[in-house]
Amino acid sequence: MRTPQQAAGRIVTAASTALLLAMGAAPSAVAHPAAGHRSAGSLVLVGGGLKDDNDQVYGEIVDRAGGKGHARIGVLTAASVPESQDPNAGDPAKCSNSVCNGTYYADLFRRHGAASAEWVPVDLDHVAEADSDRVVAQVNNMTGFFFGGGDQYRYVTSLLHGSAHTDSKVLAAIRAKLADGAVVAGSSAGAQIAAGPDMITGGDSYEALRDGSSPGYFDDASRLGYLPEGGFGFLDSGLLDTHTGTTGREGRSLRLAADTGHQRVYALEENTALVVEHPGSPDESMHVIGPQGLAIFDLRHSHVTRRGGGWSLTGATYDYLTDGDRYEPRHWRIRPASDKKRLRPQDRTPVPANTDVFYSLADDDGVPYSFLGTARALAQSAVQRETTATTFESGPRFTVTFDKDRHFTALTDDGTSADTLIGMTVSIAPN
Repeated sequence: MRTPQQAAGRIVTAASTALLLAMGAAPSAVAHPAAGHRSAGSLVLVGGGLKDDNDQVYGEIVDRAGGKGHARIGVLTAASVPESQDPNAGDPAKCSNSVCNGTYYADLFRRHGAASAEWVPVDLDHVAEADSDRVVAQVNNMTGFFFGGGDQYRYVTSLLHGSAHTDSKVLAAIRAKLADGAVVAGSSAGAQIAAGPDMITGGDSYEALRDGSSPGYFDDASRLGYLPEGGFGFLDSGLLDTHTGTTGREGRSLRLAADTGHQRVYALEENTALVVEHPGSPDESMHVIGPQGLAIFDLRHSHVTRRGGGWSLTGATYDYLTDGDRYEPRHWRIRPASDKKRLRPQDRTPVPANTDVFYSLADDDGVPYSFLGTARALAQSAVQRETTATTFESGPRFTVTFDKDRHFTALTDDGTSADTLIGMTVSIAPN
């Protein structure tokens, strides 16, 4: 059963959204740099749920920031509620706000070998600090940055200038550090805020497939929303999504990409990182580290049909990369880890039925990674080239068709289970 933390939705009222936009306004503006610039730095983007003992991911961040004993990490936690809104702010054992979360992550990075780690004091209680020369000087002394989780819109309203969507001085300084070689990392909302245009703001897969997407933030956390102006634009070669398998977000990612004209989605998994080198340049390259993986949806050859009020998608390509796999966005090319071998399917039993492909909140018996589970079961099947799975909800019920065409390959590191998937075709249609 899904935990209360997984089931909890983010609620932002229209009034509070307007207030936060006003708070984010500033008299000065720093424009985003032109697309296509070469960055000497790197990104480490985690789909949420980053465990304290994930030495591989924390080690990657510290190494890219200069290594143990040298890395100087700036921690940004403005996506958390500010201290003034936390009823437990005075209790170190119960607090959950930007200040105490900043302290927590700073301590964690020091434990993982950083020479220093400190909170960058910008949040909804300290919006003016985003244009403070003192804080800019603090940022300029850092070799790496980590954005914590929460609500990505709080980053928008604290580090960008209102409706102009231009950089504060602090964000401009971080952007310059990235261009000069620093690492910028983030988890959950801290990864999502790295997105370019049409950054996802919320939504569940079934409602997204049924109702489509709309620009904005909504009180209804199940409604698929997006911010046309995007987040910070550190990574704009595809849409970003987070918590993919643990909250069944594959459907919402595909619907938003189709609605907004994006041809590629990077769907990040929990406790696993997408490492991006030279982000935003023609030399951009990526690899995956961690225990889960990265889903990439390719919509270049997909087709959308709207008939009788229903929405369907055919011909999307689904790749799933795991630890050590590399990806070249410019060429749409996957380079699997060298220790993985092509899987020769041996399973002669039918692919198990799946009646909750997007792990619905309404299904107490649902399981995480349901979409991936069906895809991997098909990859391991020696008798099926195609299988279907359905949404838990009906009215309409959507059917997802998974197809191993002649271009499909599954790779394994143990000889029996499908780990990396390359070139599976996915289609979605209402019943």
